[in-house]
Amino acid sequence: MKPDQITPEWLSEVLGADVSEIRTERIGDGLVGLNLRVSTGGAVGAPDSVVIKLPSLDETSRATGIALRNYECEVKFYEHIASTVDIRVPHCHHGEWDEESGDFVLVLEDMAPAEQGDQVTGCDVETARLAVVELAQLHGPRWADDTLFEHEFLSRRTGTDDGEQLGALWAMFLPGFSATYSKYLDPASQQVLDEFGPRLVEWVAGGDSTLTVTHGDYRLDNLLFGTPEGGPPVTAVDWQTPGHGPPINDVAYFCGAGLQVEDRRAAERDLLDAYRAALLEHGVEVDAEWLWGQYRRQAFAGVIMSVVASQIVGGSDRSEAMFAAMATRHLQHCVDLDSLDVI
Repeated sequence: MKPDQITPEWLSEVLGADVSEIRTERIGDGLVGLNLRVSTGGAVGAPDSVVIKLPSLDETSRATGIALRNYECEVKFYEHIASTVDIRVPHCHHGEWDEESGDFVLVLEDMAPAEQGDQVTGCDVETARLAVVELAQLHGPRWADDTLFEHEFLSRRTGTDDGEQLGALWAMFLPGFSATYSKYLDPASQQVLDEFGPRLVEWVAGGDSTLTVTHGDYRLDNLLFGTPEGGPPVTAVDWQTPGHGPPINDVAYFCGAGLQVEDRRAAERDLLDAYRAALLEHGVEVDAEWLWGQYRRQAFAGVIMSVVASQIVGGSDRSEAMFAAMATRHLQHCVDLDSLDVI
């Protein structure tokens, strides 16, 4: 679906209300999708505004979204998974995915006046605590739930074959990543990057067997935070990479780049304690040392995302700044935790 196909008539049918006029503005910095806020002109029976997600207007990003099934997976997440977990997500008024074209549309609750986080600048420790505790509301309800295997669209990276596929992507995209981002890396980070590549398959294949629903890209740009004017404390959006995988991937990925390095070093143990306590509310008890070991190991999730994702979406000054921040923080995370030693 394209932006010019969003009309009062179409929105009236979707919302079951008489929408006579609309006003549209672009919001966010989505790299794979296009996000629009659409005001409904005060139509009776309709929300004042909704957020509509469409395929990216950038052809490279759109092709990526189709090839990686991002559009399909996001629609199916709202259809099949969202109601079974407790993490706060926008209400989905309508979702469509076209198998032939790969295009999609989602009509979602507008979470304003909540505001998007900023991956480039990072967040403070209390904001990070909100985000990490909210992750337990995603992971806890379906912790070790084998019925998740029934959902084919959830991504899984749990064996040698998956590792080899990811390793092939790494080898393909590392030269392009290095050409742009090596200038941002210090020698210790560059060494981790160089040594991890040959061990990537081992990293995937040797992962822990504890599985649950995962977000896959749980970072500040994909979180909305409440403001003094209103909104839930934290809302998770951009469900284009939902998975059935190791839960601590999400935790390590968020902490690795969501916080500035010094803040992360000082707070990460406390943040993991807060996550453990929140899991207990769902009857899930995890050992602190197991959690710390998984956290050290899964710090590489952010390194992989930095290398691969930076090469498959359209480029801009903002995207380079974002991936530079992610790469430097995630690699420093691995340096600080001696993550190579626990592969």
